[in-house]
Amino acid sequence: MLLADVLGVPDAPPVEIAGLAYDNRRVTDGTLFFCVPGFTRDGHDFAPDAVARGAAALVVERPLGLGVPEVVVESVRAAMAPAAARLHGDPTAKLRVAGVTGTNGKTTTTYLVRALLEAAGLQTGLLGTITSVVGGEERVSTHTTPEAIDLQATFAEMLAGGDVACAMEVSSHALELGRASAIHWDVAIFTNLTQDHLDFHPTMEDYFAAKRKLFTDGAPRVSVINVDDPYGARLLEELRASGLGGELVPYSLTDALQLRTGPAGSRFVLEDGLRVGTPMPGLFNVLNALAAVHAARALGVPDHVIEEALPRAGQVPGRFERVDEGQDFTVVVDYSHTPDSLENVLKAARELASGGRVLCVFGCGGDRDRAKRPIMGRIAAELADVPILTSDNPRTEEPEAIIREVLAGMPADAVWDVDRRAAIGRAVGEARGGDIVVIAGKGHEQGQEINGVKHPFDDVTVAAEALHARGFTGDAVRPSSPPHPDAAEATR
Repeated sequence: MLLADVLGVPDAPPVEIAGLAYDNRRVTDGTLFFCVPGFTRDGHDFAPDAVARGAAALVVERPLGLGVPEVVVESVRAAMAPAAARLHGDPTAKLRVAGVTGTNGKTTTTYLVRALLEAAGLQTGLLGTITSVVGGEERVSTHTTPEAIDLQATFAEMLAGGDVACAMEVSSHALELGRASAIHWDVAIFTNLTQDHLDFHPTMEDYFAAKRKLFTDGAPRVSVINVDDPYGARLLEELRASGLGGELVPYSLTDALQLRTGPAGSRFVLEDGLRVGTPMPGLFNVLNALAAVHAARALGVPDHVIEEALPRAGQVPGRFERVDEGQDFTVVVDYSHTPDSLENVLKAARELASGGRVLCVFGCGGDRDRAKRPIMGRIAAELADVPILTSDNPRTEEPEAIIREVLAGMPADAVWDVDRRAAIGRAVGEARGGDIVVIAGKGHEQGQEINGVKHPFDDVTVAAEALHARGFTGDAVRPSSPPHPDAAEATR
């Protein structure tokens, strides 16, 4: 494709473009290289190497004079998504795309949407935190939402592989950085907004503004919005006032009539008579199910398929995932790493404890929002009978320093152990019949990042080993997990 057609710039030099890249190491002959200014590095500095590797042209924010055609734009990053969509033939114009954004619930909701579409006979791709599925092939995820060039190429692969739809998580980073631009959204879902990522977004208002882009800039055909969340209620009113967001579909726990919830999941009925069942416990999963139901309906899934398929939707790895080795108490692993998600999970655990105690192993990640640390400490201390503080992914921070900040929200005699394996072993070792042990924070992750190195670590496996040490001998295995530690985290 000619450079002018890729960039939508009629007067661009007549250069043939074979591919796109924002990483100079991925440049080959005929590549259009985007010199993206980053947070720590500037792509313009890598342009000479890109030219040496065969770049046919450059997209720049300032002239470089490197002997190949250069197209100067106001924002190189903003130019990537539409260029990638053009090069690949605008693939999302042919796919039915559902995007899910929010602090919590994205992964579960996306899994449920895909399950319902597949049950209706619609081969559906998946893009998210835990894994991606493209043309029926499972792949390791490295970002919740990939860079625009990779994303549009993946959409094209989905079409080539027989996918007719895609369910995907949409992170606030992706929305703020333009990765999710140039996508034709059939459905956009807003789950909630609670404190997280304030290391990236200066304020909660900035965080909300990034999420809102999916519904305003993205121009979805249908917007499905959780109005139990204050930011969701605000979003709905703003969209109504502006006329944006397409058809607006609010949802709330009040929609779940005749609600019954327990260890085996929840069942309820919608006002129009649709019977909904989900095997996942907790009121937060009722909201996730509601979002998936409304999205599936908007995408053409018949009600009878929803009623039959949703109760059979499988366990999402690391989302209230049970570890069962035949013990007389419950052990669950959950990705809850924000104040709101930890609170929701511990409240759900309390409902399931049946008079037993709630034990909670938790921590906070390094190099991320520090303000949430004492808040999470307070929540764990208030809602768990036995809170045990430990390391999450300390990254480049000293684990003890993170723990001290979390302890600021806990009683002076709070229990902590910097060794996560030992902390899990302690919780499992102390559990009695009827108790529930919540291992929070890392969920599906397959590694623990310490000083820039990802060490193999899986909470499910470690919990199972602790249960074996107590003499329980079941066959707990993770049903679906990324195959190596590099897949450990895609969002945090």
